[in-house]
Amino acid sequence: MYKNYKVLGLIMARGGSKSIPKKNIKLLGGKPLIAHTIAKAKAARYIDRLILSTDNAEIAEVAKKYGCEVPFMRPAELAQDHTPDYPVVAHAVEWLYKNENWQPEIIVHLRPTGPLRTSRQIDEGVELLGLNKQADSVRSVNEPNKPPYKMWTIKGKYMRPMFSSIPGVKEPFNAPRQILPKVYETNANLGVVWLKTIKYKKTIIGDKVLPLVIDDAVVDIDKEHDFFIAEALLRRNKL
Repeated sequence: MYKNYKVLGLIMARGGSKSIPKKNIKLLGGKPLIAHTIAKAKAARYIDRLILSTDNAEIAEVAKKYGCEVPFMRPAELAQDHTPDYPVVAHAVEWLYKNENWQPEIIVHLRPTGPLRTSRQIDEGVELLGLNKQADSVRSVNEPNKPPYKMWTIKGKYMRPMFSSIPGVKEPFNAPRQILPKVYETNANLGVVWLKTIKYKKTIIGDKVLPLVIDDAVVDIDKEHDFFIAEALLRRNKL
């Protein structure tokens, strides 16, 4: 709880990963991937309940083993390849209210694919939203390896720059990144959102989004090689 706001930690992990089969329970540093998120969430100061939304019985059993609640199984129609986050989060909070008469004011969305997050980052995200009632949500962000000004599209047989010019820079795709506008990308570490944003704006992000800038190394596990990167970073952190 933070300032009398009940806080729900919500992990979403469906079973149908295409890029890496059984990704959410694949071993990383000797533990299932999802176990890293559960451990950091349980060590955070403000989370009152930590639950998993999944359609997969094997993932559910692993989560329970590491101390996460699994009060329901996610309906199959909310576990498709292109299912967005909002209906899954809305389903979870509605289920808890209808079946247990329990309702949080703040929801912390924790993706298993961000295993390097820290408990302190979770607490900082909750604090940041709790101190800003006018905001809709908080998203963790970091500076990208390559800014979008240096990116290209391919049309036909030729490439075209995403940005042929920006104010003050004629060819940003050839410019030193030091003179380009600083940009940030969201990462898998966390999203923190008011229940009112979900209920009334029908989104888990909204219009007024506060950044929680992550300066530490981040990894969002999507491809097989991301596991190797995460393993190396975990070893470095232990040292």
